Amino acid sequence: MRQISHALDTEHRQSLELLGRVEQAFARGQGAALDPGFKTLAAAFTRLVEHDIGRHFAFEESELFPRMAQAGEGDIAELLKEEHDAIRAVADEILPLAQAAAAGNLDPSGFAALKRGALEMVERQVAHIQKETMALLPLLDDLLDDDSDRELGFAYASN
Repeated sequence: MRQISHALDTEHRQSLELLGRVEQAFARGQGAALDPGFKTLAAAFTRLVEHDIGRHFAFEESELFPRMAQAGEGDIAELLKEEHDAIRAVADEILPLAQAAAAGNLDPSGFAALKRGALEMVERQVAHIQKETMALLPLLDDLLDDDSDRELGFAYASN
């Protein structure tokens, strides 16, 4: 596995672990008022929504998808970009709710909206990560040479 594929795969695994915890918390009926640990989980989820998704998606769109298109894999790149856009739309809706939950300031209607949005985010992200794991990462391993892989690895690490 190339350096950049490994870095993206590591982030995918970390995201899946966190998304699984979010899904489990909602399935168990945990909420800001009921469980003090939920604030900590909400803070981690907020970081995922605020920073990790934006950074990860932006890198793929600016550095990887154009290379895929040049190699004749533009359809896959376009599908992944469309999924990024759909995930961003959900993220934009739930970010203020996740921030309020992390601060312990979420009312019951806000909690219900966060639950709906977070579960949608979990569903979309898990499916998206599965696609990237099955299509994008193996393609990158074939598409990149050692020099471009090293260059992308450094660029991603410094991002």
